[in-house]
Amino acid sequence: MKADWLGVYPALTTKFTSSGDLDIPMFLHNVDAQMKAGVDGIIIGGSLGESSTLSHDERIELIQAARDHVQGRIPVVMNVAEGSLRSAVQLAKRAQDAGADGFMLLPPMMYKPTSQETADYFMAFAKSTDLSILVYNNPVDYKVEITLDMFEQFAAHDNIAAVKESTRDISNVTRMRNRFGDRFKILCGVDTLAMEELLMGADGWVAGLVCAFPEETVAIYRLIKAGRMSEALPIYRWFLPILELDIDPQLVQNIKLAEVLTGLGNENVRLPRQRLQGERRNEVFRILAKGLENRPKLPDYLSIKAH
Repeated sequence: MKADWLGVYPALTTKFTSSGDLDIPMFLHNVDAQMKAGVDGIIIGGSLGESSTLSHDERIELIQAARDHVQGRIPVVMNVAEGSLRSAVQLAKRAQDAGADGFMLLPPMMYKPTSQETADYFMAFAKSTDLSILVYNNPVDYKVEITLDMFEQFAAHDNIAAVKESTRDISNVTRMRNRFGDRFKILCGVDTLAMEELLMGADGWVAGLVCAFPEETVAIYRLIKAGRMSEALPIYRWFLPILELDIDPQLVQNIKLAEVLTGLGNENVRLPRQRLQGERRNEVFRILAKGLENRPKLPDYLSIKAH
């Protein structure tokens, strides 16, 4: 099933057992909740998915488990974050053989490349696969900006189809539209800017807190796209203190605690990460508990046409 980059694409957390192995049943339990809520695709092995701690074999295991489970109902996308083009291409070929429907691609990791090195990396990767690619533009965390001039080069490659817009600059949505029209789909990659970027014309939302709150996330997206802002706004305002847990160095632990409180996951992480402890854990717990206590009643958003 081809990824069309429209709608809500959760960046799923990776579920682990207490001994540190993949917890496939819990992972699929969360996938079920995402599909029931109406998400439009899922992304496996992203930063929120503790990508740096996963082996290639484990990523393939997650792809296969997801593909077998969703049975073509939604696209399954794999994140590729490698230090070399060779490794990225090898992983992508294995993932495509395992049934991946698309890729989210980060710039080369480990060192900061030049702009042309970055552009060439993306374009060489694109030539190695016929699957659709979501470019991850996150200069805040990865110190590499995918500039408009680089997207100009990407436009010649049909399968470089979309951008996960995480620059934290809402006006970048308009810059992309002014220069490229609808050539690239634009998905907001920062939870705390989602409503703003969707109102400016973004096509979708690569979400983090959706892992614990799938219904609220999809409801906001569909209501905005249906022009029902007066209904979306109070949900988004309720959600914002929780969404701010996504823009924190401990976002993985924050969101995994949220998944525990909503029955959609556990707190197990892989070293060097550790579970939240002490006052920080208490603070995050208080934010989540307050949100759950005041959880809004949602309209029948599933009856709204998604796109």
